Amino acid sequence: MRVPFTGARTGTAAARARRRRRLRVLAFLSPWLVGFALFFAYPLAATVYFSFTRYNLFTLEYIGLDNYKYLLHDGEAWTAMRNTLWLVAVLVPLKVLFGLGAAQLLTKIKRGGGVLRSVLYVPYLIPPVSATVAFVFLMNPGTGPFHTITDRLGFPLPDFFNDAPWAKPGLTLLGLWAVGDVMIIMLAALLNVPQSLYEAAAIDGAGAWSRFRHITLPTISPVLAFSAVTGVIETLQYFTQPMVAGKVASGRADLPGTQYSPGYPDGSTLTFPQWLYDQGFRQFNMGYACVLALVMFATAMVFTLFLLRQFKAFAGEEAS
Repeated sequence: MRVPFTGARTGTAAARARRRRRLRVLAFLSPWLVGFALFFAYPLAATVYFSFTRYNLFTLEYIGLDNYKYLLHDGEAWTAMRNTLWLVAVLVPLKVLFGLGAAQLLTKIKRGGGVLRSVLYVPYLIPPVSATVAFVFLMNPGTGPFHTITDRLGFPLPDFFNDAPWAKPGLTLLGLWAVGDVMIIMLAALLNVPQSLYEAAAIDGAGAWSRFRHITLPTISPVLAFSAVTGVIETLQYFTQPMVAGKVASGRADLPGTQYSPGYPDGSTLTFPQWLYDQGFRQFNMGYACVLALVMFATAMVFTLFLLRQFKAFAGEEAS
């Protein structure tokens, strides 16, 4: 009696099982895939396409690389890029360091920790427009209490938002004022560091700085990387605070119907997203605005890859 050959049937059944498994995985992934296609892939592809056109919401004309060539000679765009990169280079490290320092302080104090944590976190909860208006008035040389106090102490503060060289430092102070989100993340990371590691290091004679350098920093390095990357992306999109600060300082915030050119004073608060908005939604140069959006996207990608590589190298050195 001959036994029927079942190898082909077994292979077909295995192939069907693999196909069903793939379809099941795709079914579970379909909400994310649809969202990715609709809200990222399609807008990115459309932005690339429109960047080669002259588009003003009514007419569409293919012009090739003219928008990219215009970017090379757009002085306002380069001013906005320099201001934005200055904020990335200064504000982001200061926010991470300040948030880490505040979190480290909260882990050490015994009394009043809850009150101090609330005081540091509340400014982050205030809407950006309200927080910016309040901060500009607090720093106003004529009416701000900070200037009155420092004048009496003998070291007057500069006019942050009316003096071009001090405008970006003023925005940096505004950003540090609302550092509560970074502080909370850092505090959670510090509280998650195993105390046994500190105890073992103390027994071996390690000092406070050595414990911080070789235990705290490597343990919380993923949180540091997350804070740095999100801080860079957020600062590259810095729009509301410099726009509101410039309008309030220039005295045009309470004048409805007036046209305001961002960057007061003297272009010192002009950021890249502001110029993108001005070109796209005030000048209706949508094609050129798409070029600016792609430049901002590419810059964010470069910074993200650089930071992730640096933190990965740091973690590797500590592990070895």
